[in-house]
Amino acid sequence: MTPARPRPTRTRLARAVAWAASLLLAFALAPAAVFPTEAKADNPIVQHIYTADPAPLVYDGRVYLYTGHDEDNSTNYTMKEWRVWSTADMVNWTDHGSPLSVASFSWASANAWAGQVVSRNGKFYWYVPTTERATGRMAIGVAVSDSPTGPFRDALGHPLVGNGEIDPTVFIDDDGQAYLYWGNPNLWYVRLNPDMISYSGSPAKIPLTTAGFGTRTGDPNRPTLFEEGPWVYKRGGLYYIVYAAKCCSEFIAYSTAPVRPDRGPTAERSCPRRAPASPTTRASWTSKTVPISSTTTARFRAGAATPARSLWRSSPTSPTAPSRRST
Repeated sequence: MTPARPRPTRTRLARAVAWAASLLLAFALAPAAVFPTEAKADNPIVQHIYTADPAPLVYDGRVYLYTGHDEDNSTNYTMKEWRVWSTADMVNWTDHGSPLSVASFSWASANAWAGQVVSRNGKFYWYVPTTERATGRMAIGVAVSDSPTGPFRDALGHPLVGNGEIDPTVFIDDDGQAYLYWGNPNLWYVRLNPDMISYSGSPAKIPLTTAGFGTRTGDPNRPTLFEEGPWVYKRGGLYYIVYAAKCCSEFIAYSTAPVRPDRGPTAERSCPRRAPASPTTRASWTSKTVPISSTTTARFRAGAATPARSLWRSSPTSPTAPSRRST
């Protein structure tokens, strides 16, 4: 894409690594990948504007990449809109502009931070964190569109989850149940209803243990490596949570469990926003780190992509505003 310009001086290493991780994991998940030959992308793939928080989706033979957009001449993450890019070969990318912005939410005032798009019910749902005007705190909203490139509109007219929460990601299990995860310093989830814009029960915490999420040193208030930006997927009978680890700088780690992270010893319950009953959590997690280089060459096998197959994002941000970063 042109015109090119110098790389941003602000770097979002964790998000860049997360983007690479999510693509590799996603194409490993595909029954047969979209691309027949080895492809090497020109990095960064977007060189004419500042972008952050990439979250990919595979749909109908294309990879769609959803990002934030840092405004020029800003030193404090001035982000007013989200943008969409797509490719059929991982080399040539189309800029679809901005189909969603902070102004799309009547209740929001600032900060277009890290979100994710999933496809379901013949529609596309974009879960995003932004500042709630009434409280001045971050909240998770959801927008909907009939197309992966938009335009998107606010699906609710109010936040889906409030109380300073960011970094939403959605996982749809084999039984069709959808889950919304988010979190920093804690890892939260709720069960989404079939409409994808409401949930059942109350938000619950996944217990963060050092056995399951690694050991952090130097911060007694944060004993595990989990920092923020969860991304959940399933492969080979295991559930994976990929996340930004430690701070600062962050690196990518993942934890695995043989059962879905909503079963077993009772999860801690609290209140990000409205709810009665609560789910439980019983997962014996194992922690690992993921070494990923800054440039990656991926080999893809010939075949057809599964329609609406979601790529699993691993990207940072957090429910506490001070933890904001760059890619």
